[in-house]
Amino acid sequence: MMYLEKALAKQGIDLDAIALGSKQNASRRSFMKMSLGGAAGIAVVPSLSFAQDAKTPAPKPGQKPTEQPAAFVTISKDGTTTILCNRMDMGQGIETALAMICAEELEADWSKVKTAFGNQKGNYVDPAAGMHLTGGSNSVKNSYTQYRELGARTKAMLVAAAAKQWKVDAASLKAENGFIVSGSRRASYGELFDAAMKEPIPEAVALKDPKTFKIIGKPTGLKVSRAKSTGMQPYGIDVKLPGMLTAVVMRPPVFGGKVKSFDAAAAMKIKGVRAVLPVDLDRGAKGIAVIADGYWPAKMGRDAVKVEWDDAGLGKADTAAMLTQYRELAKSPGRQAPADRFKADVSILASAPNKISTEFVFPYLNHAQMEPLACTVDLKANECHVYTASQMPGVDAATLAQVTGLKPEQINIHVQMAGGGFGRRAVPTCEYLVEAANVAKSYIASGKRAPIKVVHSREDDLKAGYYRPFTLHRAEIGYDNEGKIVAWDHRIVSQSILKGSPFEAFLVKDGVDGTTTEGMKEPYAIPMRVTVHHPEVNVPTLWWRSVGSTHTAFVMETLLDEIAVATKKDPVAYRMSLLADDARGKRHKEALQLAVDKSGYGKKQLASGMHWGVAMHESFESVVAFIVEAGMKEGKPVIGEVTASVHCNFCVNPRTVETQVQGSALMALATTMENHAITFKDGVVQQNNFHDFPMPRITDMPKIAVHIVPSNDPPKGIGEPGLPPFAPALANALRRATGKPLREMPFKLA
Repeated sequence: MMYLEKALAKQGIDLDAIALGSKQNASRRSFMKMSLGGAAGIAVVPSLSFAQDAKTPAPKPGQKPTEQPAAFVTISKDGTTTILCNRMDMGQGIETALAMICAEELEADWSKVKTAFGNQKGNYVDPAAGMHLTGGSNSVKNSYTQYRELGARTKAMLVAAAAKQWKVDAASLKAENGFIVSGSRRASYGELFDAAMKEPIPEAVALKDPKTFKIIGKPTGLKVSRAKSTGMQPYGIDVKLPGMLTAVVMRPPVFGGKVKSFDAAAAMKIKGVRAVLPVDLDRGAKGIAVIADGYWPAKMGRDAVKVEWDDAGLGKADTAAMLTQYRELAKSPGRQAPADRFKADVSILASAPNKISTEFVFPYLNHAQMEPLACTVDLKANECHVYTASQMPGVDAATLAQVTGLKPEQINIHVQMAGGGFGRRAVPTCEYLVEAANVAKSYIASGKRAPIKVVHSREDDLKAGYYRPFTLHRAEIGYDNEGKIVAWDHRIVSQSILKGSPFEAFLVKDGVDGTTTEGMKEPYAIPMRVTVHHPEVNVPTLWWRSVGSTHTAFVMETLLDEIAVATKKDPVAYRMSLLADDARGKRHKEALQLAVDKSGYGKKQLASGMHWGVAMHESFESVVAFIVEAGMKEGKPVIGEVTASVHCNFCVNPRTVETQVQGSALMALATTMENHAITFKDGVVQQNNFHDFPMPRITDMPKIAVHIVPSNDPPKGIGEPGLPPFAPALANALRRATGKPLREMPFKLA
């Protein structure tokens, strides 16, 4: 654990200061344990439980910061109940889902429930990960019991307050729909709330029998749906503060570049431009900030600045050259991925009766969230307020304390609704927040001060972002005439996402980044060896929705399908035969069978030229299966009906699950579309906007029916698992239509 402490110390981050993101006492060892869970939740494995230091007695139930009702629930006199979300919502619906969970146990009037967000304080850490975190599809999974207990504790305190006022036994009172009732006597939650929050927080609370749920498990629209659909929902980019200025940044075209010289004379003549200043940027780069009265004058000012860049000595990525390099690397084994998970005697490949020898290529991808990055910083002498959509506000606050020279408790992160994120707002370096703070510092150093909002244009997001790594897979598979795989030798060449981050010390094992191999092999019973090469490239990389599964699922599900067809096995039956008869295998079988049953697979007569495509994948502990009807028309893919099934255990909000799977499928569809790739030439991103990094239009969206496997087991996540299996299901259908396997993303169909 001390490796992470040293890694953070190199960045000047004090663990005692940032533990739990507040002034609360927490030892370094406790923070290590908590951070391990948080990082894993983002990237690789299920997050670990909160662990107290052996010398620090665990607080009594109800006394942890994450269990304090007053930090999460506020009820006004008119009964309006506001429930705070301990995460950032970027469209996945967790602000509503967590409110549903709390309101159920609270017996609140759902029509009067509103939602809002927490901040960087210790109350709002992920109770399982132990750090502030929106990622890894962990929100409902890790906070389901927490929010049930918050609702139950709040209800118990309301009952206690009413019992004290009425001088009756609390056991004689009942809570219902926002009221405490005793016979004909009724008191609203709004009347009782202030008194209730003065009552002791109960240690133990009885939770409802799920059979009696009135809110949880019912299809429910988002609390913010009306605001979003009418354009009234504010996002981070919409923040407005008195006296606020807007800044845009001129960044070097090559990552890590610096300003050699610049001429701002023309920019300063543009009406509304206040300042043109040098500013420190991410990864040692140096750029220029143009600060103005609004975005347009700032943008016009930036266009007018004349600058000469220094990129001497920097690596200049070239994706065409990288492909050649990666192919050469894949000719020999790399570092062995964990042998306890990947075991195979690859020497028997030579004698296998049937073989597949092939490669797959996956491009760099930009997150391309619909709301470009924006961060507003109001930096003062003794405090700093930051308004942004942050996936890790505790880490962000700690880092900004170092950047500004303030104390951690003087940093206030006001978490905003995000118009998409997909991992882009969870950067270990806190890059875009640090950039905004540096702009504010530069303006103060020039003798002026104002709140400053730094806004990225779409071009900024595409050209100066963090990216899903460019990745090459090489597979050598031997199988018999019945489809039994005798050995599978697999090599992956990809940049490490975690190398150089504080998480490297314990999430990169024996030189292999676990995010690179996640999704390979499991849950299928296959003898497989996986080795990995992690080349160094001057391109910043980051987790991208469903992380490694974005490419490993495609490789696994298309190759298994190919073996099934080659050995005249039904693709569904073949997958079923590779699943173990254990609890995990059972979940996969149930998901796949539900998709089969609902789609009419193998029974329904498809239109001429249309074919079935099947794929299934587990990520973040949820299983999603897709059955796609697709074919080709005039050289272009045509998608018919799509059926998805989901096994996410108990489902809190079926409507959210439906929309998340549909949205994930659409995002996956984008990755198959022509020109949907980030490419580099001489170190510079070649794409500028959506005209050359195309997105699906509404006319591209297929009809997708989503079905949920019934379960009473504790809920799992859904924000990411819907993405990985869609593209391979589509590819499998198109291979039947064309007779050619698809080995590259985006698809090459010509």
